[in-house]
Amino acid sequence: MTLLREIFTGIGTLLRGFGMILRRPKLFLLGALPPLLTSVLFLIALIALLARIDDLTAWMTPFADGWADGWTTALRVALGIVLVAASVLLMVIGFTTVTLALGSPLYDMIAEEVEEELGDAPEPLDEPLLTSVMRALRISLALILISAAAAVPLFVAGFIPVVGQTVVPVVSALVGGWLLGAELIGSAFERRGLLRLRDRFAGLRRRRLYSLGFAVPVFLLLSIPFVAVLVFPAAAAGGTILARGLLPPAPPPRPEQAAPPEHAGPPHQPGPSRPDSR
Repeated sequence: MTLLREIFTGIGTLLRGFGMILRRPKLFLLGALPPLLTSVLFLIALIALLARIDDLTAWMTPFADGWADGWTTALRVALGIVLVAASVLLMVIGFTTVTLALGSPLYDMIAEEVEEELGDAPEPLDEPLLTSVMRALRISLALILISAAAAVPLFVAGFIPVVGQTVVPVVSALVGGWLLGAELIGSAFERRGLLRLRDRFAGLRRRRLYSLGFAVPVFLLLSIPFVAVLVFPAAAAGGTILARGLLPPAPPPRPEQAAPPEHAGPPHQPGPSRPDSR
């Protein structure tokens, strides 16, 4: 039950993100503009891939031309599914990276609104803009390279009968969700001085099922063209909520040493004993 509770808590975090952003319609509409632009670009790329998928799989498997028609078709259909799954993995991570870059000030505003509503909001990180931009680019490039590296074994596994059509898409969603989660918690982590990609991964590992319960549905929704336009602002808000749930609670402030009473005089010192006058 604890495992299911963590997963459903992650799903609930996405729904909370929707609730928070829908209460701010102006911010929601502004936050939808960057994913609208990137959705158009990535949809064109996905349509181009699907339009040429038959030619592409035939070009990649010339050795199967002499096989029986059933075997050739089965191989190329399996390869097509793997190519599309791997492409979607790369596209969603790339989509998130480009969208966050285009709408960085807007998504920082969303994160700040969420932090203020939930309380105990940290101060924004005080650093030069160029430093922040260069770090974001480095982390985004690292995540894209990791997703590309993960796509290679998934591509190979796609040739395994049954596994390629069932296990590979599921693993793609899990890997993509994990990397996407690392992107979406970035702003909240940086506000708390956690600036490295390994800090984000460590946070996700602290509550794996909670993280995946949030990130996998976001990954699946962002893989649907134009649905991402509606989902992305909520995902940015939910990522901030997720980050707060992954970080350990701050230690309570240490009580200050008790000060002496304001009007108390110096402690009484016993004087020397006086002889009895009697």
